[in-house]
Amino acid sequence: MRLSDFVLLCPGEKKFTVLHRGVLVAKRAIPGHLVLLFQMKGYYVEAFCHVESKAIARYSAFVDPRHLDVYLDAIRLDELLH
Repeated sequence: MRLSDFVLLCPGEKKFTVLHRGVLVAKRAIPGHLVLLFQMKGYYVEAFCHVESKAIARYSAFVDPRHLDVYLDAIRLDELLH
């Protein structure tokens, strides 16, 4: 599925798509939300989940790898080297 197709999906279809076609590659916490990063074919999707309700508030899809910086900063290289 192309990014342009994903953007047009309703929230339920987006959830199904990321869970069944995506690969969970990272997660991060921001105030009030847990953000799950899924790798799709040719793009990435972030799912913003409310911490309390566990409901997905919104999706953010992108291709620009600069958006991955917030995830890369959380990787501790010293742990990977040992």
